[in-house]
Amino acid sequence: MKLLGLIGGMSWESSAEYYRLINQGVRDRAGPSASARCLLWSFDFSEVEALQMAGDWDGATALLVDAARRLEAAGCDALVICTNTMHKLADAVQAAVAIPLLHIADPAARQAQALGCTRVGLMGTAFTMEQAFYRERLAAAGLEVIVPDAADRAEAHRIIYEELIAGIISEASRASYRAIAERLAAQGAGAIILGCTEIGLLLRDGDCSVPLLDTTALHAAAAVDHVLAS
Repeated sequence: MKLLGLIGGMSWESSAEYYRLINQGVRDRAGPSASARCLLWSFDFSEVEALQMAGDWDGATALLVDAARRLEAAGCDALVICTNTMHKLADAVQAAVAIPLLHIADPAARQAQALGCTRVGLMGTAFTMEQAFYRERLAAAGLEVIVPDAADRAEAHRIIYEELIAGIISEASRASYRAIAERLAAQGAGAIILGCTEIGLLLRDGDCSVPLLDTTALHAAAAVDHVLAS
């Protein structure tokens, strides 16, 4: 089994889900006593959040590159960045190491394609919804991407940073997210990509009239495929 490097703590709420899902996936496929060989580099997210809000992406890149190099030096065979937003820095992280970085958007794109979708909705932080790095990755896979309107983007972002990263699960926020997802479906989205690793703490498939693609679960499953591949 390959050794997986997890770059997490952004936030730890979703990193804990990664750890659970990856180990559960390995156990399901390799036997009841099996668990994943992995190393977790967990950031103090308050430091990363401050860089995000200041627009200091060079400073954030330096942090993630350092973590990636440390995990590679420790013997990891592949890397997973346990957050959608910080995939803004994925190319720089990949360029800094010789081991593969498993990109979070790729399994989401594959799942959308498997469902026959050509148009998908994207929910996440304002960075993920409004900047090009994530949408372009999906577009390269042949998907048309639509995002919520400005008011819905602001509310989705607020809920992530004020509630989900703090482990707060609110029924009012669940209702808000359901409504945002339905508005994207009404615009023709055949599936909604939950493009923040905390959204799966709030929404589940079945909460919308179209499939919800949980990037945390899909990314974790792709990591299991990689570490168990011969």
